[in-house]
Amino acid sequence: MDKTVTILGIETSCDETAAAVVRNGKEILSSVVASQVKIHEKYGGVVPEIASRAHLEKILPVVREAMEQAHVGPEDLSAVAIANQPGLSIALMVGVTAAKTLAFGWNKPLVAINHLHAHLQSALISAEHIELPAIALIVSGGHTSLYEAQSALELKLLGSTIDDAAGEAFDKVATILNLPYPGGPNIEKTARQGNPRAIDFPRSLLDGQSLDFSFSGLKTAVLYYCQGQDMSGQNRVATMSPQEIADVAASFQQAVIDTLVIKTRRAAKQIGAKTVLMGGGVAANSTLREAMQVMCDKHRLTLLVAPKSLCTDNAAMVASLAYYKYQAGQFAGLDLEPLATS
Repeated sequence: MDKTVTILGIETSCDETAAAVVRNGKEILSSVVASQVKIHEKYGGVVPEIASRAHLEKILPVVREAMEQAHVGPEDLSAVAIANQPGLSIALMVGVTAAKTLAFGWNKPLVAINHLHAHLQSALISAEHIELPAIALIVSGGHTSLYEAQSALELKLLGSTIDDAAGEAFDKVATILNLPYPGGPNIEKTARQGNPRAIDFPRSLLDGQSLDFSFSGLKTAVLYYCQGQDMSGQNRVATMSPQEIADVAASFQQAVIDTLVIKTRRAAKQIGAKTVLMGGGVAANSTLREAMQVMCDKHRLTLLVAPKSLCTDNAAMVASLAYYKYQAGQFAGLDLEPLATS
């Protein structure tokens, strides 16, 4: 194997077109992300067909920019890495096709990356040392999952969402409260002015030792609070004061955070974890980060959270994880296909 391993990573699993060049799994030489937030804003969520067309327009310019910023050419690359699962099939197809084409044209190995595992890697990029085993929490728009991590490549799923993921619930509650898309950042912003204990929204699946998540009931509780149990359609939000809306946002957010922290602590205790890893878009939430830190400090756990710049979808995490698969000789063939689920 090369002493220096330089990998081009590509990510198109949802609504971010991203490319990055990472050296030896740690040194980010470039990270370019073309966001589609403005495109999907008027729809209140990601439209797969529109996302795919935007990826087609952006993929080559983004890859070119990442290579230029890193000051590398094809001859400097050790491999091309692509997040081929999970995600929106027609969005993944764009990235997979581009990565296979480049790998073939440049005669480079192709490395297939699980998007969720890459989110966990984003918490490890800047870590000098990690005590194992670790509990890894992925909390994003499409996924809320807990893993036991023995290494970057050894992950065992312990629990996941049985309905809405945390990020999805944030987006849906933001819509209920007439807050702009994307929901997560706007719920967090609004919640800063609210009382997180004003409304006792439910925390689901906390009994027993379950490590699964459920946020659908919480979302429904917010809906009923705002529109009444009979769903008469008379949305109270229109007549709520800014303080009342802030209280709903804060109380909802606190219910999500309490659930995430309790489940993570439960999982850490079950496997005797020394470290907690956290990544994904919702991991950028400052209140969640603070609450998780308090829990880890109390129980003498080390918390490693992805930098906020790497919480949302990006390709640096893809290229970083690909380094370890490259070292292990885990390559993909040019018949690689996108997979909507893991």
